[in-house]
Amino acid sequence: MTSLPSLIIVDRLLENWLLEDIGRGDFTTQELFAGEVKDNQAIWIAKEDGVVAGLPIAARVFKLLDGEAMFTLDVEEGDFCKFGTKIASIKGSREALLTGERVALNLAMRLSGIATTTRSYVEKINDLPARLVDTRKTTPGLRVLEKYATRVGGAVNHRMGLDDAVMIKDNHIKAAGGIEQAIALLRNNIPYPLNIEVETTNIEEVEQALEHGADIIMLDNMPTELMTQAVKTIRETNPRIRIEASGNITLKTIHAVAETGVDYISSSAPITRSHWLDISMRML
Repeated sequence: MTSLPSLIIVDRLLENWLLEDIGRGDFTTQELFAGEVKDNQAIWIAKEDGVVAGLPIAARVFKLLDGEAMFTLDVEEGDFCKFGTKIASIKGSREALLTGERVALNLAMRLSGIATTTRSYVEKINDLPARLVDTRKTTPGLRVLEKYATRVGGAVNHRMGLDDAVMIKDNHIKAAGGIEQAIALLRNNIPYPLNIEVETTNIEEVEQALEHGADIIMLDNMPTELMTQAVKTIRETNPRIRIEASGNITLKTIHAVAETGVDYISSSAPITRSHWLDISMRML
């Protein structure tokens, strides 16, 4: 099972989202059942086919509202579930179940959608060594959870934030005056042991990145024929350098990109092009 983000991070996020939704109080639930203390049960049902993700995180919503709540998985995190599958059972106070329903479902549906889209991309390149990696194109405030969902779907996380690695992109190169200047400045100033990745768009830039000691070379928006040539050049010069392909990766193109021999293929699509997986809660 994919490791969950730290509960210190998760609980703080969930508390803020619950505060946003509850506001001054869940008047509907509170007034309907004023003074009643009663446990209820509910089940979660998949309303469409897809990969489920975020269920253990969603369980924390009910735990925060009712310390005795029990959220039992009927499937494994990361399972592909068919329409109508019962994916979880919940037992807890009636107030906790009804008040936490929307926040918990929203989270699970969002993360399950990402995991489902990620899985579809990963399956396209299962016959090749290349690995799918995500990007920093995430929803502000949700990055740690959205990147968790891509891992559930079978991808590898790219850098979590700007402090994770050094990536010299086109605008950095222009501002620094060239690839040589950018690498030289950074190599002398960045913390050990950060790697330096350079974004390239043609063979000349690839050769410059090789000459000046890039640790990772990104082939950005290159036609597959040019990408194949770039991979050959890099492997012959320094086989230890990791190669990443990026730019307009789709389900139709990802296999051809993987066939060029790159190590990683980065795409924002699993997060930015996913839709929410429909899940519903039914009180028993």
